[in-house]
This record gives sequence, structure tokens and C-alpha cells, in this order.
Amino acid sequence: MTDPLTGKTVTLHDIDPSLVKITPNPNPGTPLPSEKLSFGKTFTDHMLVIPWTSTEGWAAPEIKPYGPLSLEPSSVVLHYANALFEGLKAYRSASGRITLFRPDMNMRRMNRTAERIALPTFDGQALTELIASLVRMDERWIPSEPGHSLYIRPTLIGTQNALGVGPSTSALLFVICSPVGPYYKGGFKPIALLATTKHVRAAPGGIGSYKLAANYAPGIIPQLEAAMEGYAQNLWLQGKEHFLTEVGTMNLFVVLRGEDGATELVTPPLDDVILPGVTRDSVLALARSHASTPITGLPPSKDFRVLERPISMPELVRASKESRLLEVFGAGTAAIVCPVDRIGYLGEDIHVPVGEKGMGPICEIMHREIVGRQTGVIPSDWAYVVKE
Repeated sequence: MTDPLTGKTVTLHDIDPSLVKITPNPNPGTPLPSEKLSFGKTFTDHMLVIPWTSTEGWAAPEIKPYGPLSLEPSSVVLHYANALFEGLKAYRSASGRITLFRPDMNMRRMNRTAERIALPTFDGQALTELIASLVRMDERWIPSEPGHSLYIRPTLIGTQNALGVGPSTSALLFVICSPVGPYYKGGFKPIALLATTKHVRAAPGGIGSYKLAANYAPGIIPQLEAAMEGYAQNLWLQGKEHFLTEVGTMNLFVVLRGEDGATELVTPPLDDVILPGVTRDSVLALARSHASTPITGLPPSKDFRVLERPISMPELVRASKESRLLEVFGAGTAAIVCPVDRIGYLGEDIHVPVGEKGMGPICEIMHREIVGRQTGVIPSDWAYVVKE
């Protein structure tokens, strides 16, 4: 890069896994029994930290005991939310094999988000290798029971000690891990959504398509308001047309019966108000592969369409009245899929069919196919091997 002050070319260091320093935790903890796990409340013995400066680039990575970070009160992250994060999981198969699920997509999205707020980018493959080293070091924390995994949270923050608004001259990338149980401990439970016309999650030209910390806190009050009205999550709408965008912090899928009787799997197109979710992409890829590699349970490919297109609440209401609304579900890392049985809109409830298992057939099939690839039951090049 060129130094804007001197005009000289400066070579900055990228992340280098070969330089990693490892400091074992002298007081390792004891993993909780799986039945006592709550999402994001238990953490493993170690974390990965990699500092960055605008003059040197990325410093040597360090895997060290999990513990507090040291930040100056003037650190820009505390004032201007120069922060982003990712979420992915490590899985242990029945044979003991440990894999990550599509980490390359998380790395690409993390770099794209970093560029959006002038934080440093990095070699995604190098960070993935370091995450794999961290997971191997703490592999005893990965639960072996079905439906369990190790949640991994890479985070990047600006750390410059100055109150001016501008690109941070220093940053810190850190990764922590948390063992988690199944999202639905007692079997699948469909949720009710409130299609909110009061609040907006993201606006055109804004930051809704980036995984920024700033996108999440503003959703807390709308979530509480939805709960007070008897709904589990918000269904975020966009514009005067009330286009569907996301559900809570997940991407959204709607299953309709088309005018010609075909089954349509519909999701809003990616734009600047929709986060490009890894699970969303996985659902679409699997559904589209059905035409060449049939998936058991899906309708014949000639009667099954996969569509990325705008869909509005008025269209959903009309489809419900015509008995063409078949399913609604969310898709995200934590739940994989989340079935919906009711949507509150303009004072009335739209009821969505769910099967005896608590989810519709398309939702159930996508859950089966994705979990199979995550756990190694179904061989897939989406699996990044951490340990054979």
C-alpha cells in the first residue's frame, strides 16, 4: 500500500499461521454436561488473538487462555461501533472426525464487512487454519451428542485510542468458542412472527447486508415489543409495499403453490437490506441441485421451482386466503431452520401450515440435508476437516 502522508510504498504483513504462539491454559475448565448448556454462556479454555496496525499490518497470532481484553476507554470501538463478527460451528461426527461447515463463506463475508467500515482485511484461508488450530486445542469441549456443536465467534474491532471519526489505525481480531446444544431441545417448535410496520431493520443504501455489531442492538426493543404481543420474533418489512426481508436475525423462506400447481421455494433477493447468510446459500444450493441430483422427499424437479424474488405481505395474505401458502421458515447458523406457524399483520393473524413434526416438508428436508453434511453423514465438499 502507499502511505498517504509520505507517498512511500509500505508492505504490510498478512496473517501468518506459521508465526502462531501458543500458551496453554494452566487452569483448564471442566466442560458442562450437555443438558446444562445454554447458547453462548459457556466458553472454552483458549482464544485466538491477532493485533493489527496500519504501519505493520497483522502481528503474530496467539492462542492463549480465554480471558479479558485490555482496551483504552478512548478505543474507537467503544464510541463508534467499529465492530463486526461472524458465526460458524465445528461438528464432531460419530467416528470422531471434526469439521467446520463452509468456513470459506464466513471468511469472505467477514472481509466484505471489514471493507465496509474501513477495518483491515486478511487472508481468509490463513484465519481458517488458525481457527482449526484453536478448535483442535479445545476439542474436548465439542459435545458428542447429536445436535450439539462448538459455536465459533470471530470478531474484529477498531482499537485506535482517539475520539476522531475515521479509519482506525489499529485493530484486534479475536476468536472465542462456546459449546452449544440443539436449538430445539424438545423437538421442533414453530414460532409466531409479528410483521412489524413500526420498525425497520435496514434501509436501502445502508448496512443491513453486512454482519456489523451495529445492526443487532437496535433490534432488541422491537423484539421485546413483539414478545409483549405474543410473538417470538419480528418479521422485518421494507417499503410501502411491505416486502418481506428477514425474520429476527435469520434469512427468510416462503413455500407457495404456484398458479400452475408447482411448489415454489421463494426467498427475497440479496440486496443492501438482506444479509448473505451461509445457511441461506446452502438451502438455495441444495434446492437447485435437486434438478440434477434428486433429493428424496422433494417434489419432482419439473414441479419444483427455486426463486429469489421480492415477495410482499399482501401477496402472502392472498396466498393464504387461496390456500397456496404452504410453509414459512427462517434459516441461520444457530437454528439451521426455524419453522413459522403464525404471522401477525395489521391486527390479524395469518396461519401457516406445519406438519406433525412441527415443520413443513421442505423445511424438514433442508434441515436433514444440511445437518447430514455438517455431521459427515452425507459426504460433502462443504466440510473443512479440522481433524480426521
